[in-house]
Amino acid sequence: MILDPAVGLLLVATVALLFASAGLHKLRDVRRFAEIFAAYGVATVVSRWRLSWMVPVLELAVAVGLLVEGARLYAALAGIVLLLAYASAININLRRGRRDLACGCGGPDERRPIALWMVWRNSFLALVLVCALAPWGTRPLGFTDAVTVVFGLLTLALIYLCFDQLMGYVQRAAHLRGSR
Repeated sequence: MILDPAVGLLLVATVALLFASAGLHKLRDVRRFAEIFAAYGVATVVSRWRLSWMVPVLELAVAVGLLVEGARLYAALAGIVLLLAYASAININLRRGRRDLACGCGGPDERRPIALWMVWRNSFLALVLVCALAPWGTRPLGFTDAVTVVFGLLTLALIYLCFDQLMGYVQRAAHLRGSR
């Protein structure tokens, strides 16, 4: 399978935007992210503080690397590992019955509990990066491609935000129904 370069660029730009946003949100309040990270119970006390700095820096590196042709392969592989690690950490804690943990995915100000749909979301995003690893066509990109990528990126970002909000509302409604 040969991936059209405009489609490939749209895929990596979308995931790069997601990683950049996530990294910047975590860096806004590293102490709070360290608390959220510690609550997952998947790292030693010593490594938690270092990891709470390394994770957002790595997310930003992935975001930049996805947009640089020579670094794209390594950035995509690192992104896949991060997304699957997040999915695994959420899944481990769900299996432990710890559904009240903050996911840490919406920034330090948002307190959204983990849920199974987040495991599926992160797995899907990892699959998107796997698709972006396919060989890209070599045709030159033109103005129409640039417009397609920019508006496609905006559209996919809005769809992602709407889906994320919708799933948050569904999760809160299910929690309220269960608390009666």
